[in-house]
Amino acid sequence: MTDWTTADIPDQTGRTAVITGANTGLGFETAKALAAGGARVVLAVRDTEKGAQAAAKMAGDVDVQQLDLTSLASIRSAADALKSRFDHIDLLINNAGVMTTPKGTTADGFELQFGTNHLGHFAFTGLLLDKLLDVDGARIVTVSSNGHKMGGAIHWDDLQWERSYSRMGAYSQSKLANLLFTYELQRRLAPRGKTIAVAAHPGTSSTELGRNLPAALQPALNRLAPLLAQSPAAGALPTLRAATDPSVLGGQYYGPDGIGQQRGNPVVVASSNQSYDMALQRRLWTVSEELTGVTFPVPVLS
Repeated sequence: MTDWTTADIPDQTGRTAVITGANTGLGFETAKALAAGGARVVLAVRDTEKGAQAAAKMAGDVDVQQLDLTSLASIRSAADALKSRFDHIDLLINNAGVMTTPKGTTADGFELQFGTNHLGHFAFTGLLLDKLLDVDGARIVTVSSNGHKMGGAIHWDDLQWERSYSRMGAYSQSKLANLLFTYELQRRLAPRGKTIAVAAHPGTSSTELGRNLPAALQPALNRLAPLLAQSPAAGALPTLRAATDPSVLGGQYYGPDGIGQQRGNPVVVASSNQSYDMALQRRLWTVSEELTGVTFPVPVLS
């Protein structure tokens, strides 16, 4: 099926979905569609007031959980709160992200984009995983980006970009890390046979994510956006399909089917060759555990 839309989302009644960064843009559209489909949806957001405003615009069972992905303390607190509220979680959608920010660090000293987009979600997933394990049909969907192909590499010699800094380079690294994480997580989940890990990307979508792009690029982007970008609702479709389509397999990557995967219908797409490198996946996993102090209840396979 190539013309997949929200009308194809199966009944989500009885399912609980936790979505990071769900008060605006892609996350908002993802949450709204799942709630409309009957899911109980938790908006895991940094600003709970904005989260409440977003929840008020959605029909269905929607509430808010405070989560700041730039702080391991906040991540642990949010995970503890969710585990105390729910006996299981059916969907975890790692959607929140920052892009091409000025050089900065998280509360724990990680480069801001790597720390938020990858390490924050790595820790959050690991802390919640026991609520997703052995749950029929449970899925962990992590949102990456076409940006992972734009010179994306894991800079092992300067992982936190302390010696030099490239806004796009750091963003590309974080989005490549999302994919390396997803593929390694799926390999660890596979023997258990119930929970799967999937990735998605929105193509080019008109959201607030690009607010940190250099000012010199904005005029050109404003001219090109109507030609290249799709709406946040369309950009959310790959994530929604990855989260709900019964035909989805663990380790797949969903994105638009148009030219350059910039817009179009959500289908299975390929990520960069580098993202499938098992040695890189395992090395990043080990480093991520060391940096965050979070270990997963799924062992590495020999």
